[in-house]
Amino acid sequence: MTTPLPLEPIETASRDELAALQLERLKWSLNHAYENSPVYRKKFDEAGVHPSELKSLADLARFPFTTKKDLRDNYPFGMFAVPQDQISRIHASSGTTGKPTVVAYTARDIDTWANLVARSVRAAGARRGDKVHISYGYGLFTGGLGAHYGAERAGLTVIPFGGGQTEKQVQLIQDFRPDIIMVTPSYMLAIADEMERQGIDPATCSLRIGIFGAEPWTNDMRAAIEQRMGITAVDIYGLSEVMGPGVASECAETKDGPTIWEDHFYPEIINPETGEVLPDGEFGELVFTSLTKEALPIVRYRTRDLTRLLPGTARTMRRMEKITGRSDDMLIIRGVNVFPTQIEELLLKQHALAPHYQIILTKEGPMDVMTLNCEPCPETAPDYGALDAARKALAYDIKSLIGVTAQVNVLEVNGIERSVGKAKRVIDKRPK
Repeated sequence: MTTPLPLEPIETASRDELAALQLERLKWSLNHAYENSPVYRKKFDEAGVHPSELKSLADLARFPFTTKKDLRDNYPFGMFAVPQDQISRIHASSGTTGKPTVVAYTARDIDTWANLVARSVRAAGARRGDKVHISYGYGLFTGGLGAHYGAERAGLTVIPFGGGQTEKQVQLIQDFRPDIIMVTPSYMLAIADEMERQGIDPATCSLRIGIFGAEPWTNDMRAAIEQRMGITAVDIYGLSEVMGPGVASECAETKDGPTIWEDHFYPEIINPETGEVLPDGEFGELVFTSLTKEALPIVRYRTRDLTRLLPGTARTMRRMEKITGRSDDMLIIRGVNVFPTQIEELLLKQHALAPHYQIILTKEGPMDVMTLNCEPCPETAPDYGALDAARKALAYDIKSLIGVTAQVNVLEVNGIERSVGKAKRVIDKRPK
């Protein structure tokens, strides 16, 4: 049996020790942003606050929020807080909804990031000698390189495959026999589909752990993946504006929501409508302030992710409830608020249907129309009676439990286009 990787002392420090470190680092971070970022100096001055006024962690609520719009308005490098010759790397979002958000890292930032992803990989149950197959995309997306540097820092053997070439992914998983895979949960399903197409039972492969992130996924999806793949599936959370993967990660011994690495990121939950800070345990929008970032300090960044803060279990640091929706991917259909993950939870209860789906939104006159395309599990594909019953049951559940009418279509096996990165769950064709 290989040896578990040791914890860092801060992971089991007392809450008082952690709070003292957070306050010290938060004072530094606010000063650094104010002194070195013209954008933050202007934002703080306009809000009438100065870093010297931060005397307690609660005082952070007096400082202004940062949004994705701030990064886009200052595209490409206007938010940076160090000179160009101190920047070691630049990443950017895909920019599918406008200009990409550009982020930067000093050498120290890269080192911190690698340490935190290593911490996350270890929390997932990695052991010395493990091989890690990385299927996150490399390039400007933070997933591939973030996972890569962290796994190497943890002392593991990295297989840097990246996204796409699903047949080849399956071949190398069979040939190289990795212990861990890091990938989006939707692409894990695509890999499992390809294994089955090749006559391989996914549960017999060498994988022991799946570290899944970059898109919301439910606990029902976790159970489905674990049963199908025969692995332990844990959630890793991050976003490029705050760092990338490794802002928070689940611990394998509890699997009760990602532990936030609070020694580097200070979390808040706010009412997404009013901006009011909510107490721990209340459901709202997640906000992060970086405590140690140099190139791009981030102050009260509105992630748009909806969750709540919970007490620590496997670690002293607080957990966040698993992200299942975002305030900006909420669909309003005939006045009803709908999150794609709500649809996913109901779909996964229909065992005749595969966990692949796409929501199509259109208009008929003044009325919204929702069409849900899904597909059969390969083993039930010829059983039209079972598929029709599942289709009707799913439509009934969506109407009765969510409150909207959906036209449910069951396509052929592999009828839903597979994504090699984040799954495109919604196509909104309604006039803007």
